Order: sequence, then C-alpha cells, then structure tokens
Amino acid sequence: MGLYVEAHIRGDLDELWERTQDPERHRRWDLRFSEIEYLPRAQGEPQRFRYATRVLPFLTVSGTGVSAGEKTRPDGTRTSALRFSSPHPLSLIAEGSGYWRYVPDGDGVRFLTGYDYRPRWGRVGALADRVVFRPLMGWATAWSFDRLRLWLEKGITPERALVNWCAELAVRALIVATACTGLGLDSFLRLFGPFAAAMAYLCPLLLAVAISLALFKTPLSCTPAARRCLRTPPTRVPAPRLLCTLEWPS
Repeated sequence: MGLYVEAHIRGDLDELWERTQDPERHRRWDLRFSEIEYLPRAQGEPQRFRYATRVLPFLTVSGTGVSAGEKTRPDGTRTSALRFSSPHPLSLIAEGSGYWRYVPDGDGVRFLTGYDYRPRWGRVGALADRVVFRPLMGWATAWSFDRLRLWLEKGITPERALVNWCAELAVRALIVATACTGLGLDSFLRLFGPFAAAMAYLCPLLLAVAISLALFKTPLSCTPAARRCLRTPPTRVPAPRLLCTLEWPS
C-alpha cells in the first residue's frame, strides 16, 4: 500500500470499532470525507457505500465503494477492507483500495491503515499526486487519526478538536506575523526605559526564538496533530486477505 498511518489509542476496542464503522460517526472525525452513506444491500453481500468530499465551498466530488469487516478473528484483532472509485472528472482519485486493522496492545489499540489509489489525468495527474495530493492525503489521514484518538481518550469531540486546532494555528500565525513585521516593537522597547537601547540588540534573538516556538513547538495536548502518528510501517505489512474478496464497485 502506498500510504500508511498508525495511531496508538488508549480506549476500548468495541468503542473504536463503532466510531470507525458507523458512517455518521466516521465522517465526524475523518477530514477526508464530508458525507458517508451506506447503501441498501442483500443479506450476505458486502456493504456498499457512497462518499463525498467538499473540495471547495462550491465543489463536491463523490464516489462509491464496497467494504467488508471481520469483527472476530482468532488472534483477537479486527480488520476492515474496502475498494472505492469516483467517476467525477474533477476527482484526482480514479479508484483505490485499503484496509483498517485493529490490534489490541496492552492498555489500548494499535489502529492502523494502509491504502493506495490510482490517479487520473495522465502524467499531469501523476505529478500533481506525487508532489501535492499524496502528501496532503497522508497528513489528513494522520491528523484525523489523532482527532479520533482525542475523542476516545479525552472525550474531546471532533468538532471541538477542530476549533482547538484552528485557534492554535491562528495564535501561531499571529506570533509569526508579529515577529516578522516587528509590530509593536517600539512600544515594547519603551517599557525598558534607559535599557531600551541594550534590549534592541537582543530583539532579533528574541524574535527568532518566538518564531521557532510558533513553528516547531509541540501542539497542545487538546489539539490534533499528524506528527503524533506513525507514518512508516515498522515492518512490511501485507494487505489482508479480506481485501482480495471484494470486487471493484460498479
């Protein structure tokens, strides 16, 4: 699989399963989807679904998929696999497949995913995918996994986690903008009276420290962050056999 993300979640396996398998709960924490809807199915058939992603306020791309899950396995793990495709001409993703694995581990669950897809638009699409879209998808997946972790571990709802992230991002941006422009620097130096001239020599260093903290400081514990997730598998992880049983959605 082309993309891999893993998060360790200190929570109940059944609750994690419900919040990832129920469409209404899934779309709340997963940044990649605006809508997820299960379609009617006959007994014993894989679950078909429709998904949509709002790319811009006036542009939504949609597609369909098929999924299946194994809730009870001899080793205590669980697996969910899916295939998906989008006929929308503005969707860079033509078709793809992936899986989720739920691995009990001590006081929590290793929740991991691997997935890959085929871009459209020929060489232009392949270049755009490699340079922009694929790194963005990896980041969005990891960010969403940490958002889900906060929901299960700390009770921070996905909606509140998004507000926290936006607020922290705004504060960091404000610090960088203020430091780069020197806004309010004269007023700040006047506070030191006769030592203002001496402090002026320290200001470049202080501003550099402020910018570094704003850019690189670890996010607050209530804020989702992609950096908390593992992005490279520790060992080679094969796709589950369940994936081979799924047909491509029509």
